[in-house]
Amino acid sequence: MDASALRALQAPIKERYKSEPTAAYITLKAKGTLDNANIACKVETGRALAVAGLHPATGGSGLELCSGDMLLEALVACAGVTLKAVATAIDIPLKSGMVSAEGDLDFRGTLGVARDAPVGFAQIRLRFDLDTDAPQDKLDQLLKLTERYCVVYQTIKSGPPVTLSLKRTPA
Repeated sequence: MDASALRALQAPIKERYKSEPTAAYITLKAKGTLDNANIACKVETGRALAVAGLHPATGGSGLELCSGDMLLEALVACAGVTLKAVATAIDIPLKSGMVSAEGDLDFRGTLGVARDAPVGFAQIRLRFDLDTDAPQDKLDQLLKLTERYCVVYQTIKSGPPVTLSLKRTPA
């Protein structure tokens, strides 16, 4: 896909959102089912069933997906798609590219071993390795726009309010 094809694809969507701002508000959903036999949760991904469990550093077998890894994978996926869309839109030819994310965790916090240890990532690093002949000023613009428009990156960076609730359901 080139820049003009991307613009043509997105133009009617952008026009609708300009004329009907409420049409742009969409609620994305995720759902999972607790595993009755194991410490695991079966998450419906829309394409397949993903089974998440404890990370081996907290007693997991390593056979299930770690939700921390899934968070980093979502960041890589979103950032990669965003970067590719931006590169297409601003005519930066990419021969190839890799996106990687790594995050530092102190599992003492998750396991309740040390109250001063944080629960969650202390730091996340996102990196793009691109094979391109584009000049540095265009690459700087690419990175800036990718940062600006990547939903998962902005969500992690901004830390929006998240509510937590529990509802008892009849057996």
